[in-house]
Amino acid sequence: MYKHSAIVAFALAVAFVSLGCRGTSNFIPGTKVKDNQVNRDIIEFIENYRLAVERRDAAALLMMASKQYFEDGGTTDGKDDYGYDALRKVLTGRFQHGKDVRYSMRYMKVNRRCPRTKKHQGNEGCRAYIDVLIDASYTINDANNRPVRRDKRDQNQLVLQWEGDRWKILSGM
Repeated sequence: MYKHSAIVAFALAVAFVSLGCRGTSNFIPGTKVKDNQVNRDIIEFIENYRLAVERRDAAALLMMASKQYFEDGGTTDGKDDYGYDALRKVLTGRFQHGKDVRYSMRYMKVNRRCPRTKKHQGNEGCRAYIDVLIDASYTINDANNRPVRRDKRDQNQLVLQWEGDRWKILSGM
């Protein structure tokens, strides 16, 4: 009886030690983002954006965009800059020509910045900066009207702004 109890006690000790050594992850599974409710809510919003891109759902994407949306194209040349109205034209125009869209994102960092006032509550006045790695592919017809599969990989930062009761995309679509 004593031998059986010693074996059970040893097995339990090994189990507890191994659980303790395992550690706990402070990241949202599958990301490099700190695990907290604010970051989970932001990633959920961006996941809805990602799915709308795959569906080529221009109406949903426009609803996610801020009326203050501004894109600089990542260049110093102002000729490729555009705002909300031009975004609408892109999403309802050439964006619709893509087929079989696959759009995946790896979340690297979420940084939420809010006003530093004593009265600040929730997300009011906040912006969120989401660093992602994008892996995308789509089919589009070339100049000879033949389908061509394109693959794109890139780093991107989406900037969100809290407007009223929800996040809106300020740049980075």
